[in-house]
Amino acid sequence: MYRWNGKDYRCPIEVTMDILGGKWRSLIFWHLGQKKLRFGELQKIVPGISKKVLTEHLKNLEKGGFIEREVFPEVPPRVEYSITSKGKKLLEVLNVMEKWGRDFLEAEGEKI
Repeated sequence: MYRWNGKDYRCPIEVTMDILGGKWRSLIFWHLGQKKLRFGELQKIVPGISKKVLTEHLKNLEKGGFIEREVFPEVPPRVEYSITSKGKKLLEVLNVMEKWGRDFLEAEGEKI
């Protein structure tokens, strides 16, 4: 049995899925792993996500220490999100998933 963030887990994979699970979180995290992004940029490259849901996922990833939020003292304020060193380790999981997906689609997918 494992405990993280006040929650009990029977398997380490459960923790990974809890952090990256859901419809949007892994996509948000993946894009932030490529470069620093502002809220509006994230909303554009993750199609269909609402402002509310994007805000919730960013807060959860920040709370877990996987991303950081940098506020610039400008008018209007500018905020950028980026991956932390802790997040870079988790990004390795998504890199393997991305490679698998690419290989699978090249072998099994149809060209569009």
